[in-house]
This record gives sequence, C-alpha cells and structure tokens, in this order.
Amino acid sequence: MSPLPTRMIDRWQNRGDQLPGEEVLYWHILLRDQPEAVALARLAQERLAPFAADLHFTPLEWLHITTMVVGHPSNAAPTKLLQETRKHLAPIAPAHVGTGSVAYHPEAIVLLVEPSEALRPFRTAAQAASRAITGRDGIDSEAPWIPHITVAYSTASRPAGPLIAALGRQLPRRSLTLDTLDLVTQIGPERSWAWRPLATITCGDTG
Repeated sequence: MSPLPTRMIDRWQNRGDQLPGEEVLYWHILLRDQPEAVALARLAQERLAPFAADLHFTPLEWLHITTMVVGHPSNAAPTKLLQETRKHLAPIAPAHVGTGSVAYHPEAIVLLVEPSEALRPFRTAAQAASRAITGRDGIDSEAPWIPHITVAYSTASRPAGPLIAALGRQLPRRSLTLDTLDLVTQIGPERSWAWRPLATITCGDTG
C-alpha cells in the first residue's frame, strides 16, 4: 500500500468473485463491538462521501480485519476447525493495538492496525489450525500480511489525488484491545455482504 497510488482502479473489473450461493469461510476479527474503530471508519467514510459514486463503503456492521481465508466449508470441517483453533488461540494474550493511519491501494482505502506484530499470533493460530484440519495454511496469498480495516473499495478508474486530499494520511489515533477471532461464512459475491458469523473464539478460552 505504498507508495501512494496516482490512480484508483475498479477492484472487481478483472477480479474473480464468488458465485451466488457459494460459501467461503474466513477468519475475521469483527469490529462492530469496538466503538472507537466504528467511529473512526464512519469519519473516514464521511470525508469520502463526495466520491461515493466511485467507491463501495464497507458496512459498519461488518467492519473487520481479515485474518485468513479458510476455504469452502465442505473442505474445512467447521466444527473440527473451531476446536483446533480454540486450542491454538488459548495461550495467546489480547492484542493492544492502535489505528488511525490511512493507507491507499489502487483498489481500496484502509486504516492500518499497528503494530502488526501484536496481531500476528492470531493469524499464526488460524494458520496452524487450518493446516491441521485441511492440510494447508488457508488459501490467501497476502505476503507480508498487513492487518488493516478497509473503509472503502474503489469501483472506478479515477485519479487518486482528490481522495487522498479529502481524507489525508492520518486520522485521530484510537487504541483497541482485540481478543477474539470470528469464523464467518461469506455467501455469494463479495459486495453482497451476505455474511453469517458461525462462532467467536476468545483468547484464553479452552472450551
């Protein structure tokens, strides 16, 4: 997400998407119960409102940090996956992080969650559990993993400068304490936001 892009592009122009009714499991950190994060995302979206015709805003109900893409439920055995992830997350301490720094990608505008190292144990736990149940560390290929909160996706090709000028690089910094992982089924295309949370696992929870 660096350096700053000169142009935004349509995230879905050449991107494969899920078919209607197709389900994919994700490990997310859902933030709807984090009022500081929700307020900050709302502020960002308000500043970007003049460009709404070229953006797709993340619904505040589903504000999240994507931790790992697991795959299709038929291949992931959700009940076993939950049991295994709970085992790996149990010894992990809550993460104390901050957000407010704005980063720009040609496809999206995000708030960084820092320090990223504080959340890495969450991803490591999810990967270890996925490896044990499915034989692989999830199916996402993001490397290095950069924890972030997407506030808007780009839906058009346009200059990035006016968006950057409107929102800037830094919003008021907010502190968050994160101690859960949420297993979520995404049903159908990404933009439909047809999400079904299956379970929440808390740090230190041994079941």
